[in-house]
Amino acid sequence: MEESNTVYMEVEGDNSDEDKDQNWDDWENGDEEDEEEAMSSKLLCLFCESTYDSSNALFEHCASEHRFHFNTLKNTFALDFYGCFKLINYVRSKVAANKCWSCGIVCRSKEDLLNHLHEVASFDNGQFPWNDDEFLKPFVNEDALLYSFDEDDEGEDDVDNMPIDKEELIKDLEQISIDEDDFTLETGENKPTASSLSGGKSASMTDTTLSNGIVSAEAGVSSYRNNNDLDSSLYIAKVAANKIKDVNKNYFGGYSSYGIHRDMISDKVRTDAYRQAILENPSLLKGAVVMDVGCGTGILSLFAAQAGASRVIAVEASEKMAAVAAQIAKDNNLLRIGSKNEGSDQGNGVMEVVQGMVEELKSTQKVQPHSVDVLVSEWMGYCLLYESMLSSVLYARDQFLKPGGAVLPDTATMFAAGFGRGGTSIPFWENVYGFNMSCIGEEIVKDASRIPIVDVIDSCDIITNSKVLQNFDLVTMKLEEMDFTGMVELELKGETSANGSTGSKPVTNWCYGIVVWFETGFTERFCKEKPTNLSTSPHTTSTHWSQTILTFSEPIAMVSPGTLNVDKMAAVGTDACPAVKIQCRISVVRAAQHRSIDISMELSGIGPFGRKRNWPAQMFNVL
Repeated sequence: MEESNTVYMEVEGDNSDEDKDQNWDDWENGDEEDEEEAMSSKLLCLFCESTYDSSNALFEHCASEHRFHFNTLKNTFALDFYGCFKLINYVRSKVAANKCWSCGIVCRSKEDLLNHLHEVASFDNGQFPWNDDEFLKPFVNEDALLYSFDEDDEGEDDVDNMPIDKEELIKDLEQISIDEDDFTLETGENKPTASSLSGGKSASMTDTTLSNGIVSAEAGVSSYRNNNDLDSSLYIAKVAANKIKDVNKNYFGGYSSYGIHRDMISDKVRTDAYRQAILENPSLLKGAVVMDVGCGTGILSLFAAQAGASRVIAVEASEKMAAVAAQIAKDNNLLRIGSKNEGSDQGNGVMEVVQGMVEELKSTQKVQPHSVDVLVSEWMGYCLLYESMLSSVLYARDQFLKPGGAVLPDTATMFAAGFGRGGTSIPFWENVYGFNMSCIGEEIVKDASRIPIVDVIDSCDIITNSKVLQNFDLVTMKLEEMDFTGMVELELKGETSANGSTGSKPVTNWCYGIVVWFETGFTERFCKEKPTNLSTSPHTTSTHWSQTILTFSEPIAMVSPGTLNVDKMAAVGTDACPAVKIQCRISVVRAAQHRSIDISMELSGIGPFGRKRNWPAQMFNVL
């Protein structure tokens, strides 16, 4: 047992004394079984077809060629044997699907994936995407790396001072069978079954699950570990659950500030759009049961009561704001007390405030399933999805909305366009009371290529056409559609000039980045009398959402299509050979940190004669 540390070492140990004396040429000319056994000891790279004799050499290759630093990840996240085991299987599964293991975006080919790979995105403590029991099952059969990745730790004492027979452990783990509902772990001694953690995903484990002592697949191999040790998957899941609670507490606590609510109510574009949709569509609201998800001060619920709703359920997670909303409803004779509906003929007494997250409502039985006619919510965040309540709205839709019920708003659309130099801070710093401080502006722009900026862009600084990045239908969309990849192709806006004369100098514009904004629609699907639209476009009145600015790592020169007077040999996107089009591939995914999003941006410039240039992918974490 003590010699079965890795497959590679066992292969060496199984050779006879005569084999040990043979040199490479002798071995190469040996029988086929020896050669196949030797090849099985080769360690396959996680990303490409390269093979290595040791895990050290393999991980050095992954770090230098693929920007995957295994030992750094292991130390930073304090990964034990099982955590490393899961990480390797997770990465292999993502690479096989042409997905980036770090940010999750889908690439068009293996080559695109290898070009896309980047430094690790930030992971919230305990919420690692590989922390799922399905990754205890080897993704690649007889994966030699799973025996060898911890060969540097052979001399270190184990936590419980017990040696682990890795060969036997791998055989046990290969017996794990995982489906959507449960998994089974079969060994030679016993064949127990264990309930999965929230559908097999331990990161979403609840406190009830923990208190009932349900264990994960890691506990199935606990014979190799000290039973008094805290099971690592339970610990990580509990950390993750507590972290989500903390994020929610801070999130809803932040909305206890009256200043935030004043800013939102004072945003006339926002508030007037909701008021018009609710008050000017009587066929929708008159006599309806309305649910307001995340009611805040209750302004939308008050509009619904004013519009003639028979019952308004105002849901608010913040304890303070729920009390405030109830007081406001009472002060305006709209609060419903108990089951008595006083003054309902005048629209009074129809509003009730429920304190808590909408996801908790089902267990309270305060609202019957599928009993709501109209679901209204102002759920949008910066860049539409950052800190948004969309997941809660979709939950409320699926649990409480009647079949054919209305969702307000019922559509959302994200747009993208390119902005010029005026959209950066460079012009300000070039002349500060006559002094040149442009070094500050350049540093700010450099930092902005990693961190998105939420600010108002002047419409005159938009230099390209605007394109739709993504559409959402809130009536039919699924939760996973919050993660998406969109492609836009941008050209300089205005009239296209065919500047083909050999002596003319093309007018070059420099594109410094992409600006993203959104619109939500109250369409005629439900708002038959008065459909309306809420826009955060730089071409309309500004809102408290502003726009989200994604700055390029370097500006890209652009000219209008048809320009011919360029240097055909120069790099596309430079002053000598400006691009006529910029193809921008943007992926938005929910980040490891609850309520945050990660954005990746991949750029290609198309020159006047069709030549193409790609820039390295950029990652933005919206925290």
